[in-house]
Amino acid sequence: MRKVKVVFFLLAFVVIQVYSQEPGVLLSRSGISAADEVSFYAETKQVNQFIRRFNGEEDVRGVKLATNDPTYHSSDLRKKYLNMLFDHSNSDIPELLKNAFVNDMVVDRDPKFLDFHGGDWFSEIEVLFQRGNEMVIFTLFMKLVKENLGSKWIINDVYSPPYENLYKPNGTSASCFLHPLSHELDFMNLDKVFDSQEYIGDYFFQGFQVDKLSIFLYEIRTNKLRFKQVTNVKFHFFQLKNWYMEISEFNRPGLNKGWLISNLIRLEDGQKDRIIDFIHHRE
Repeated sequence: MRKVKVVFFLLAFVVIQVYSQEPGVLLSRSGISAADEVSFYAETKQVNQFIRRFNGEEDVRGVKLATNDPTYHSSDLRKKYLNMLFDHSNSDIPELLKNAFVNDMVVDRDPKFLDFHGGDWFSEIEVLFQRGNEMVIFTLFMKLVKENLGSKWIINDVYSPPYENLYKPNGTSASCFLHPLSHELDFMNLDKVFDSQEYIGDYFFQGFQVDKLSIFLYEIRTNKLRFKQVTNVKFHFFQLKNWYMEISEFNRPGLNKGWLISNLIRLEDGQKDRIIDFIHHRE
C-alpha cells in the first residue's frame, strides 16, 4: 500500500512539473530549441486543427478548450488565429479583403464558424495513376457524407482531360448518320460508325451525358489504371455565408506553414454555382 502511495505521489509530481513549465522550457530540456517549439505550435498541422483554430476552440499549445472556457469562441482569440491562417506569401489576396473577412467572421451579432459535419465543403485531390507505360494525373473530388452514426469520404466526381473530350461533333460534314433503311441491311453499315473514331459521338443519342465516374471505375476494375500516390490535396469551403475559401497545405520553413487559406472570394449572387462548376471543370 505504501508503494502505491509513493508511485501515485511521483506521478502527480511529474504532471504538475509538466504543466507548470513556461513555453519552451519542457521542449528545450528535451533537446528542442524554443524557436523550434514556436514553429511547432505555429504550424496548423491538420485540417481539423485548422477548423478548431478558425473557430477559436484550442489554445496556443493546441489543447482543446472547454466550452465553458472564457476564451472559447472569443473574438480576440479568433482574430489572432484568423490572421495566422492566411498564406502570407500569397499576394493575390488583398489585405482589405482579409480584414473584411476576419471582421465578418467575428462580428458579435452574427459570428461565422466552420462545421466539420455542416456540408458545403469538399476536397480536391490530384492522384497519380499508371496507365500502361504512362503516368497520368487524375483529379478526384471527395465529399463527406453521413454513414449510420458517423460519416465517411466518398469519391463524388472525377476529372481527366481524356474523359472531357470523348465526343467532338463534326461541324464540317452532315454525313455522320445511319440511313433510315439501315435495318434492311441488318445494320451491316455499322462499320463506318466504329471507324469514325473522333466523330463517333455523332451516331449516338445527342442528349446523353458522359458518366465519368463509371468510366473511371471501369478502368480501375479492369486494371487499366493502377494507383501510385496522392500528389496534392486542397479543400473548398462554401459554408461561410457570402464567402468562398480554399485551404492548401504548405510545407516550408518558418512559422507560416501547414494548412492555410490559399484563396478567398467574397461571393456575389449566383457566383457560388459558377465557382463550383469552374472547380469541377464543367462548361
